[in-house]
Amino acid sequence: MKLTNIDMVWEGCKKQDRKAQEALYHHFSSKMFAVCLRYAKDHLEAEDMLQMGFVKVYTKHHLYDGAGSLEGWIRRVIVNTAIEVYRKRKIMYVDLEEEGIGASKMVSTFQADQTAYKDLLQLVNQLPINYKTIFNLYAIEGFSHKEIADSLSITETNSKSQLSRARSWLKERLLKMDNIS
Repeated sequence: MKLTNIDMVWEGCKKQDRKAQEALYHHFSSKMFAVCLRYAKDHLEAEDMLQMGFVKVYTKHHLYDGAGSLEGWIRRVIVNTAIEVYRKRKIMYVDLEEEGIGASKMVSTFQADQTAYKDLLQLVNQLPINYKTIFNLYAIEGFSHKEIADSLSITETNSKSQLSRARSWLKERLLKMDNIS
């Protein structure tokens, strides 16, 4: 098996080689920053998440067992770091369980082009932070409602309700955008 450049960089990171750590950071930081932005309330918080995440990557390198991609493992560390930051904000969730809110389907008439994608990402970033976090964990990261509930210390029903609210919020704004154009 031939080692790639990133494999050699990773080996250096495991030996606490600062140059290797810097190379790993530069290789993955832009992708991981984009992940952080999906969870952060602003750019500064995203930068903090990124830094904390990479510190964990460097100090917990022994937890990566080589199964799956290194990038996937780093992404998981970054997402878990974002969840920790989210928890520390101590946002109070309204337990929507009693409100009987049913799930809604998000319908979009956007064309699948880059402009629409950027518009949608911009809208997702405008979601209230609790909706945004759950929407990202569910729709983008692929977490189940049980995983979200366990990670955020909320109920599965609350996770489902928050996702439903996020979808409704997005749908309302998408329809307004569609009516403008």
